[in-house]
Amino acid sequence: MSKSKGNVVDPDTMLQKFGADALRLYVMFVAPPEKEVEWSDAGLEGSYRFLARVWRLLEHWRGAVARGTGDALAAWGSLDASERAMRRKTHDTIRRVTADIEERQQLNTAVSAMMELVNELYAFSERTVTGGPTRRSEDEEIAAVHGERRETVDVVREALEALVRLLSPFAPHTAEEMWQRLGYTDTLTAVSWPAYDAAVARAEEIVVPVQVNGKVRGRLTVSADVSEDEMERLALADQAVSSYIAGKTIRKVVVAKGRLVSLVVQ
Repeated sequence: MSKSKGNVVDPDTMLQKFGADALRLYVMFVAPPEKEVEWSDAGLEGSYRFLARVWRLLEHWRGAVARGTGDALAAWGSLDASERAMRRKTHDTIRRVTADIEERQQLNTAVSAMMELVNELYAFSERTVTGGPTRRSEDEEIAAVHGERRETVDVVREALEALVRLLSPFAPHTAEEMWQRLGYTDTLTAVSWPAYDAAVARAEEIVVPVQVNGKVRGRLTVSADVSEDEMERLALADQAVSSYIAGKTIRKVVVAKGRLVSLVVQ
């Protein structure tokens, strides 16, 4: 942008149209700080829509989660599979955003992680409440979630409270309003940064690709704590892989930190 080229974006116009938080979020999301970018009104509009999605999600659950007493969450063992997955996504997002801000200084990937959490919350809402987050009245929203399991409400409350706190450095005005609508009277400046539980954030299962002579020939879905010996055994027994190693001599098997199994055959 430059005045001589006449393509300078008027910030006042952008602020009036989309608001300060959407503009701030877009600037931090569009690219890492050291990169040059080409200005895009469409990208700014995307940030505005994202904040609107978060707002609708919060309004969808506010009638249930704002009534929480702040007691301890339901025990992990009492959660069903979808609730455990949702709670795992929350803690993994806290881990990623914290690392992106404090260690990597990559604000764009921190925003991406929050967007993934919002997508997962929408999918979880659609599975647990008929209709999902929509533009309904407050009374209709309260009625929609009134009969939910305590465990479901606990998991969503934790996710929303973490999301609002994670969002606060990027969209402080919107996040502050959301925090108040969750029923809190203190400001976000007086609230600590969310902490994650590494055990909860850790996936129960992982997908491990299996390569034969450098080409992916199969994928294993295994427990996250599976041993390397067991992973090797499963790779050799996998039906998708067996046709590529049948009748051949296995020269080498490499299990790369539990993320990849590589077979060298001849």
